[in-house]
Amino acid sequence: MVLFAVFFTLGVWLLQQQAALPDFAWMWGLPVLVITLLLATGNPSVGASLLAKMVRGQAHSQSVSLAFKAFRFLLIATFACGAGFYHAAWQAERRLAVSLPDEWQGRDIEVIGVIAELPRSHPQGQRFGFTVEQVLTPQANVPPHLYLSTYFDTKSAPLDVHAGERWRFTLRLKQPHGVSNPHGFDFEAWAMENNIRAVGYVHNKGDHQRLDRLAGGLSYRIESWRETVRDKFNVVLRGAPYSGVLSALAIGDQSSIPQAQWQVFTRTGVNHLRSISGLHITMLASLAYAFGYWLWRRSTRLTLRLPTRKAAALLAVLVALGYALLSGFAVPAQRTVYMVGAVAAALWLNRNFSLAQMLAIALLGVLLPDPWAVLSPGFWLSFGAVALILYVTAHRVGRSHFLVEYANVQWAMMIGLIPLLLGLFQQVSLVSPIANAFAIPLVSLVVVPLALLGAVLPWDMPLWLAHLVMEGVMNPLVWLNALPQAVWAQHAPPAWSIVLGMLGALWILLPRGFPSRWLGLLLLLPMFLVVPPPPAPGTLRLIVFDVGQGLAVAAQTRGHALLYDTGPDFSGESDSGNRILIPTLRALGIARLDGLILTHDDIDHTGGAATLMQAMPVGWVSSSLADGHPLLQHVPLMQRCVDGQSWDWDGVRFDILHPTRASYQQQSGKSHDNDQGCVLRIGIGEQHILLAADIEQASEQRLLKEHAAQLPAALLVVPHHGSKTSSGIDFVAAVLPDYAVFTTGYRNRFGHPKPEIVERYADSGAQLLRSDRDGAILVEMDAQGLQVERYRPAHRRYWTHATYP
Repeated sequence: MVLFAVFFTLGVWLLQQQAALPDFAWMWGLPVLVITLLLATGNPSVGASLLAKMVRGQAHSQSVSLAFKAFRFLLIATFACGAGFYHAAWQAERRLAVSLPDEWQGRDIEVIGVIAELPRSHPQGQRFGFTVEQVLTPQANVPPHLYLSTYFDTKSAPLDVHAGERWRFTLRLKQPHGVSNPHGFDFEAWAMENNIRAVGYVHNKGDHQRLDRLAGGLSYRIESWRETVRDKFNVVLRGAPYSGVLSALAIGDQSSIPQAQWQVFTRTGVNHLRSISGLHITMLASLAYAFGYWLWRRSTRLTLRLPTRKAAALLAVLVALGYALLSGFAVPAQRTVYMVGAVAAALWLNRNFSLAQMLAIALLGVLLPDPWAVLSPGFWLSFGAVALILYVTAHRVGRSHFLVEYANVQWAMMIGLIPLLLGLFQQVSLVSPIANAFAIPLVSLVVVPLALLGAVLPWDMPLWLAHLVMEGVMNPLVWLNALPQAVWAQHAPPAWSIVLGMLGALWILLPRGFPSRWLGLLLLLPMFLVVPPPPAPGTLRLIVFDVGQGLAVAAQTRGHALLYDTGPDFSGESDSGNRILIPTLRALGIARLDGLILTHDDIDHTGGAATLMQAMPVGWVSSSLADGHPLLQHVPLMQRCVDGQSWDWDGVRFDILHPTRASYQQQSGKSHDNDQGCVLRIGIGEQHILLAADIEQASEQRLLKEHAAQLPAALLVVPHHGSKTSSGIDFVAAVLPDYAVFTTGYRNRFGHPKPEIVERYADSGAQLLRSDRDGAILVEMDAQGLQVERYRPAHRRYWTHATYP
């Protein structure tokens, strides 16, 4: 079972690395492997018996030769890997078969359906999953599962939607499409896993009508009850700082946790506690087992009909399943339910399952319905943490004091999860052992039970007690978070170093008495010491980020790094800085910015600046922003970007070509803000790159007059995202780029880039690159020329949205 589950998982993971789904003709090799296994001993019945024993890990016959065992091992591993690979491929093919047709993107579609999940608030409205029951628009073809948003409209009352309600909506939809950057979040993979085949919004001008307060179906009733609990928490704990955390612990709703609290949980290493984790479900299932055991054995008649342990185990499974469903049934919850179910099955079947077999059952239970779970960090951290606990506690001789065992587990979590945490997030909390030592027992044994009692009982006292204890937990966590060295953050380690690090961690955690356990530290070192190589002297590495409708460009030389604009602000607490720029820059080994240029005061260019400057040291800031602008209040070294400024970093020349010093004396206006954009020219020998911000044709004419000789460039970031107010004919002819990069959002509301502008650059002979189609644009330039990589097609997966708008 364990061998099969491990290689089945490997096969599933391998499928998720493919750019296209495989040819299913090769799948017929799997029955051949089974037949080979059955005939391996020359007797099919004996072979079948032997195979069954092997899967249970009980085949240890001394009569079987070592070579035959190795052959048999390879057969099982190959079959399991192939089974996982093609099972995931079959699931993916079924899911990809359902999609929104291109011709129905952006058109009004009238549907009837049900609010399928707990609505979550965002600054402009709500977001929720929606199940389509009927399409009213003739000939429209709509996937059954959608992810929708509502937006406030000053001309009409906002929609008041609730989980489980049936509505008639007028929608505008598009195919799932996310930004594509190195080491970035893959929204399209998330949509694939959650079976969301179209996203969109409820059109404010439509005729919307609530048809039913509560649709039939257990899942809708569960979501409605979750919303009722959340509303109760919001009413009882109105204004309390940690009400969102209690909602997350009771019903798995994390949308109300402020960004500042997320940061505390992440930096102190207790972010697994801010949601319903396997530990919480295990605790509740254990309490249910103990209560059921105590109650059942009080009746002789019941115990004669059904043994007490079996009845208690059944109750534990039901409680674990119910709590997991109320939490949203995430991967940690699924893993726990399947492990509790495996324990109950062993009791009911009078069999003994090893802990490893139970974990294997849970692994298969998660991956069979959801092969995309391997793409989630929670999958690896959840199963990895449980495997580590079993590794350091199972099959040990003698019993230690429970406090010693608890300390050993915390030590194992700290050391054993380092490779995964560095590989997935490029950071490790150094204070997590201290934080978890007091947070785990208080949250799991006190806060969670009180929060659940507050959810089901008509009294407010349990909720206030839970909040009081949670506040007592948060105070020391906030103090730990404020420590300057609370977190170790670094580059993304190479894949091979992560594998070595895992082996090193396992060697360090071997039982006391094994020789030279310290050698495991040597296997951990490559993750820290093998850093991404910087550009050679006289070489520029440039990334034009895919930030949607906005602009952010990173320029790296041998010993310096510059960021040119910071992209848009998405929702107040989510922006390009914390979602895209910081993770990517950190993973690439850029821990500090020598300079930051904020070209002008538009939110699609400065939206990520505040979070970026909080998370990363910045040497100086150059901008055209007005004096006293909030972004410049705490900048240590600030200067205006002015024509004539220049500097040289490691053989790479940087020149500011616009605006003029005199332009700052002019009266500000919207068009003037665009025309104040800082234009940057980067050059190495005869090779140049021109970053033109959002300047419009008036500024282009000034550049033609003052800097005509400096305008020719091998690569141009097209001004103002391809707006028709920019990229005049004379300007395009003067720059004459080999590559023209349009930084635009997919199906953006401005219609950028405008078709006539695209045609103008195409007629000039430029190769057209678009962030909505090509993802991030990665450039390496030296005196000999440029090398350009389009990140989206170069790192394509089978679910990647291919669009040529």
